Amino acid sequence: MDIPTQAQIRPEDIVLAVMGPNGSGKSHFIDVLTRQPGQQISQATHTDGVQVTLIQDYYGGYNLALVDLPGFDDVNRNDLEILYVTSEWLRRTYQNKIRLTGILYMHRITDSRMGVTSLKSLRFLGEICGDAAMTQVTLVTTMWDRLQGTEVGESREGELRKYFWKTMLDKGSQMGRFSNTNESGKAIVDGVILRTSKREALLLQQELVDLGKRPGETGAGQVLYLSLQQLLDEQRATMEKLAAHMEGQNNPHLLEGLRKEHKRIEQDMQKALDDVRRLKAPLSRRIATLLFAKKGKPVSITSLPSLEPILTEGYIEGDGKHASAFKSYRVIYIRLV
Repeated sequence: MDIPTQAQIRPEDIVLAVMGPNGSGKSHFIDVLTRQPGQQISQATHTDGVQVTLIQDYYGGYNLALVDLPGFDDVNRNDLEILYVTSEWLRRTYQNKIRLTGILYMHRITDSRMGVTSLKSLRFLGEICGDAAMTQVTLVTTMWDRLQGTEVGESREGELRKYFWKTMLDKGSQMGRFSNTNESGKAIVDGVILRTSKREALLLQQELVDLGKRPGETGAGQVLYLSLQQLLDEQRATMEKLAAHMEGQNNPHLLEGLRKEHKRIEQDMQKALDDVRRLKAPLSRRIATLLFAKKGKPVSITSLPSLEPILTEGYIEGDGKHASAFKSYRVIYIRLV
């Protein structure tokens, strides 16, 4: 895997990581922000999907580096690869004495519900940052221009503030709206710069470098581990239903289709099992981590009672009502202490 070097970024540069689920508008945000006449722009795109955009002399003589990190739900890579790419990039920046000025986390305001990928990405973000760096996070809603009016968007924004983003906001994170203009993008970036007096190391960086953990042993890795375990449970249940349906089936065409689906799920299960094994640390390393590692301070996004019913029972709806379609995913968001 080709991991980019940090040669194009200097420690004194303003460095913003742009994160969020795939399709949340990360690349578009960066593109709009760089559409100013007279700007000197340089870009480096790497085979692993990390793109660094450098704007020369952006603020007070300092360069601005915008880092587009890969998001979950990417058709070209699995979640495990995204974990390793993100971990490696953050590890190298930390070792090269480069501290992030902030993190911009993108969320589509057009989404009528908070899906599994969005919740997983949010939990991943909390485990990456930890408490200390949460003040450097800006939660950005995107795609406002695709709404018919602002009423629905404002209602969804209120749900995000009250439930899904509450813990992070209480820890010092800020919210911002990107309205598809250079002005709104610049206002978000400038807001991060003005309020960041100290660049804190991210929890994931401390786990990887200071504690010597592997990506799968970190809090972010455990989010992915639990997600894969849930996926395996769902696949096993589907396999059992297919096997029961195949018994006594007399239609040869239908039986052939069921067999193909059974084989496909079996292959998916094997891949998920392989990923789970790669993430699971050997017992000796787990014991060593418990004995010698200092306790981190991740943000427990889903631990508050006010948030749990929403995560396990509901969608974000414009009218604030919640359905019951999310109960089966509760295991993904339980933090093991």
